[in-house]
Amino acid sequence: MAQAIAPASIGNSEFDRDTAVSRRGPGVFDATLSEGWTIFDAVNGGYLLALVGRALGEELPHSDPFSITAHYLTASRPGPAEIRTETIRAGRTLSTGQATLVQYDAQGAPVERLRVLASYGDLDALDPEVRTSAKPPVLPPVEQCLGASDAPDGKVVPGSNAITERLLLKLDPATIGWAVGQPSGKGETRAWFGLADGRDPDPLSLLLAVDALPPTAFDLGLMGWMPTVELTVHVRHRPAPGPLRVAVATRNLAHGFLEEDAEVWDSADRLVAQSRQLARVVQPG
Repeated sequence: MAQAIAPASIGNSEFDRDTAVSRRGPGVFDATLSEGWTIFDAVNGGYLLALVGRALGEELPHSDPFSITAHYLTASRPGPAEIRTETIRAGRTLSTGQATLVQYDAQGAPVERLRVLASYGDLDALDPEVRTSAKPPVLPPVEQCLGASDAPDGKVVPGSNAITERLLLKLDPATIGWAVGQPSGKGETRAWFGLADGRDPDPLSLLLAVDALPPTAFDLGLMGWMPTVELTVHVRHRPAPGPLRVAVATRNLAHGFLEEDAEVWDSADRLVAQSRQLARVVQPG
């Protein structure tokens, strides 16, 4: 009888290995962007934010991202990268820092890929009181939702899509009419989310979760590349073990740009992360 394989754990998973950073000197870290987190041959923006977020967590006196904003300047490619961090302010409850992720071109010149400004703190030290009118998204059971294995070619999104092999992503059937040429026109995407190796969520993986679903533009009938211009994430709680529910919506597509608002809910029905991003709509052809 084959021995059961234990699920990966926080600190010992592919996600942790692929977001690992190595301190080279004061405020400077080396990293390797893994090709396993690519889509359309570019490295996923949520993965990049988690990678830079890990470096800031090692540089700042606090380890948990509270608010983190990234501006994506050029498309990142798999391979070596350098993260340069700076502590702007270190307080008792919050510390603020900034970081840039740099890669080098064929001539050896540095190319800045993204720039990040973030505030960090201790999620476990927060006041436990919560007053909210937000409600978790209503999703069918996981077994009634659809993932890559249900697609004819094994891909959630057309084109290069290595990232889906690393995710447990089960989409609400009500939001994937675009896959059969029948988008709803509402600009909504909902899904159960987890890491494929069974690793439980933590604050860093929430930075990935907000940018891991198919673009809401697909539900508007636009099937192209949606590069992120800017992404802001607010982490509100340390997530409980188990799958996450992610709901993303857009209300305004204008002049080739759209916004996406995301909510991430944990297995304890808590709103653990919120985000807004501005993305550019690049039509094929």
